[in-house]
Amino acid sequence: MTETDAERLGRLLRSRYSCRAFAPRPVEPALIDAALADAQHVASWCNSQPWQVIACGAPETARLAEALYAHVAEAPHASDIPFPTAYEGAYRDRRRRCGWQLYEAVGVQKGDRAASARQMRENFRFFGAPQLLLITTPVALGTYGVLDCGAYVSALLTALTARGIGSCAMASIAGFAPFVRDWFDLAGDRDVLCGIAVGYPDADHPANGFRTERAAPGEVVDWR
Repeated sequence: MTETDAERLGRLLRSRYSCRAFAPRPVEPALIDAALADAQHVASWCNSQPWQVIACGAPETARLAEALYAHVAEAPHASDIPFPTAYEGAYRDRRRRCGWQLYEAVGVQKGDRAASARQMRENFRFFGAPQLLLITTPVALGTYGVLDCGAYVSALLTALTARGIGSCAMASIAGFAPFVRDWFDLAGDRDVLCGIAVGYPDADHPANGFRTERAAPGEVVDWR
């Protein structure tokens, strides 16, 4: 039986995951360009299409990863867009469960703060991804620009998944926005939103061996 568009979309959404270990082989630029072209068709407020992307090839990604990893050891957290003030209730529970799934997968024991800190810092090496996409949003568009860029990021992750490419969206990079801004000589009218690590997944790495849970629709949908 031929797979319908709805079935194909559902399968892609369910198969996508945050890849945290990558093979060293870079992804062909044409494949990334094709995923970027697909994501460009996502809806945005008044068709403003506020996202801008800096696409880093393997050499630039490696240079940035080395520099950023060293920088965060001493630098204070400083984001353009405020991070959440607190995770409470179900949001706290989901966040904790996701974190411990990762730690358990890579052998970090509960209470081992040094090991968990080392694993957290792998965000700033982009988990070994050979390529990185940096997403920025216009300061002037505020919350709605961020909303539109979030939709774009989601579409881009799905487009990459459709091509067998692993990815991980990382707000951690935005936590050191001044460094990122200087590195790329970004204009002051744009906020650093997030990075996306890109590469072919290392299927044998334990960090890629778990999948996060999803709430049932009844938990988040209130029909009236």
